[in-house]
Amino acid sequence: MLNFETMDKIAIAIVITFVALSCVDRTGKGQNSSDEIKKVNLVPPQNKAIAAFAEGCFWCSEHIFESVVGIDSAVSGYAGGTVAFPTYELVNTETTGHAETVLVYYDSSVISYAELTRIFFTSHDPTTLDQQGPDVGSSYRSILFYLTPQEKEIAESMLKEYQSSGLFNDPIVTEIKELKEFYRAEEYHQQYIEHNPGSPYVRNVSIPRFELFKKTCPLKLK
Repeated sequence: MLNFETMDKIAIAIVITFVALSCVDRTGKGQNSSDEIKKVNLVPPQNKAIAAFAEGCFWCSEHIFESVVGIDSAVSGYAGGTVAFPTYELVNTETTGHAETVLVYYDSSVISYAELTRIFFTSHDPTTLDQQGPDVGSSYRSILFYLTPQEKEIAESMLKEYQSSGLFNDPIVTEIKELKEFYRAEEYHQQYIEHNPGSPYVRNVSIPRFELFKKTCPLKLK
């Protein structure tokens, strides 16, 4: 069971810890091109399952989800929008409707979709509309994506649980949205923390967020 009193303190600390850096001001600006954007097949590999979550900067989310036992990998990308093959720079104009999203590949015999939603709610602040820490805009909004009617029911149930938990002081603004398309982001975004440990954003935002998550994660970490 979750210790909501402890998590309330951690949730507040997450906001405090995020320094005045922006995910928009990333190194690599200008490296992207439309031919790097790939539409991902939403049929999972054999004996695996997939799920998608938007919870702010996908660098942070990718690192967080991949730290949990049962998750094979996470891919940074864009979902929830209306423009085909969106680039990073286009998404950051906040005109495409996309949110920075991670597509998670996992073993459903080890970890369930419901447990993945617990990772989601304990790794970001779902009460800030179109914002996550220092990153502001609709591309950083909080979204629980679903692929099946059963996942939609689970998402709605988990949202109600967290809304009534007392964990957060403000109302949760998380959207529940069907995952219709997912576009893999430019390659320089993939495994960004691993490849860029010295980045100011990574050092001051991503890693502190990950360390806080490890203190609250209700699941087994790798």
